[in-house]
Amino acid sequence: MPEHPGRRAVFFDRDGTLMEEEDHCDHPSRVRAIPGAAAAITTMQQAGWCPVIITNQSGIGRGYFTATDYESVNAELFRQLGHALPAYYCPDHPDTPSPRRKPGTGMIEEAARDHGLDPVRSWFIGDKAVDIACGRAAGCRTILVLTGYGRRNPDCGADHVVKDVVEAITVILAEDGVQ
Repeated sequence: MPEHPGRRAVFFDRDGTLMEEEDHCDHPSRVRAIPGAAAAITTMQQAGWCPVIITNQSGIGRGYFTATDYESVNAELFRQLGHALPAYYCPDHPDTPSPRRKPGTGMIEEAARDHGLDPVRSWFIGDKAVDIACGRAAGCRTILVLTGYGRRNPDCGADHVVKDVVEAITVILAEDGVQ
């Protein structure tokens, strides 16, 4: 039985959303957190939202980097954000069918089970159409950020389209009644 059934979450894509897009980021030296993201996540957590990373990492399946490299990149992102966030990743190659690989909802389902989250009360923030499709399929409200690949996907059906993750969190908090 989950400790907090029905908790609200904000599911984040990682690359291009929480950190600057670096094609198949394989080393901590390439990590650049989006400016203002750390403070926005703190404010979001104080308002009762659980942040979770949901990320496809096909660079592992393609042999570009290892799971250890992925964890090193996460560690640097968490250092820059000042937060260690729950993170779920799918290492599968895009040609490998997988319910975990976005737009599949497997990673959201795992996070919901592990942390007692309710996707229907939650949001998904990402920079690609696949992120928005994943969030929608899981029942989340969605926000497309124009960082990363977002400018290529403005008409992907997101509930909101905003400049960056900081503005996305501002939208969520405003809809929640937090100024």
